[in-house]
Amino acid sequence: MMNIDKYINQIIEGNCVEVMKNFDDEVIDLTVTSPPYDNLRNYKGFEFPFEDIAKELYRVTKQGGVVVWVVNDATIEGSETGTSFSQALYFREIGFNLHDTMIFRKTNPIPQIYRKRYNNEFEFMFVFSKGTVKTHNPLMVDCLHAGLELNGTTYKNFSKNEQTREKMAKPVKDKKIKGNIWEYVVGKKQEDQEAKGHPAPFPCELVRDHIKSWTNQGDIVFDPMSGSGTVARVAAEMGRQYIGVDISQEYCEIARKRVKLIESTPTLFIVEEPEIEYNETTEKEAQPLTGVLQNGGFSAKLNGSNSIKV
Repeated sequence: MMNIDKYINQIIEGNCVEVMKNFDDEVIDLTVTSPPYDNLRNYKGFEFPFEDIAKELYRVTKQGGVVVWVVNDATIEGSETGTSFSQALYFREIGFNLHDTMIFRKTNPIPQIYRKRYNNEFEFMFVFSKGTVKTHNPLMVDCLHAGLELNGTTYKNFSKNEQTREKMAKPVKDKKIKGNIWEYVVGKKQEDQEAKGHPAPFPCELVRDHIKSWTNQGDIVFDPMSGSGTVARVAAEMGRQYIGVDISQEYCEIARKRVKLIESTPTLFIVEEPEIEYNETTEKEAQPLTGVLQNGGFSAKLNGSNSIKV
């Protein structure tokens, strides 16, 4: 039995650094978390040992695993602090790759007092990987000009050397990989209202999209500063194992209630988006949809028809 086993599917009250010290090496597939950055959130007076947290996250993350670090900067004495960038560079310094710098854009940002700057409506989502990313199930969106014939148009060869146009373009496809600016409404959906006792909860859909992207069913999803438990809640909903840690007893109680609500709701099966594999020049056909029955452990595949064979 591994040490990690006793923590799986639990919300743990405690100091996340001390809790992580009890984890085995390289056991976490995905971490999604947001620190109480720059004292923008009064996190009940607890301190935030960033460097210790980052080092433990590196140790417990699997090779090929991912950490999604959602962060922003305060404006102090007329200047943004730049703490988010300092943290990203520190993650690189201790061994992580900065795999992607993504943007979480809020469609309903809080109005701010005018101070000769534009209204802030986004946060960074730094995606760090331990080595080469192991799992990527790309989210797809509709192409604006799907099916358009590009007569005489050529692709540009974005090589390190001379850039030339040689390969003829194909008709515009129906779908493309989503960009790295993700937009969400904050605090309006019923599933997000469950977390109203916390000052800055994630939108569930943000967490859902990252879990889809970087994990498969059965993987372990971790949040060392779990707050109201959105990461654990969504992981449970999606057939992943979860671990949540928070130093606040109040927030742990909110998180446990939210997860219990999901775990007590009967679910026949979970259907993931089609997995699409890419190489440098071609797009392969989507794989069959896979559904996993919760509480029963069975699996089923949808082969393109409406029938399900179990």
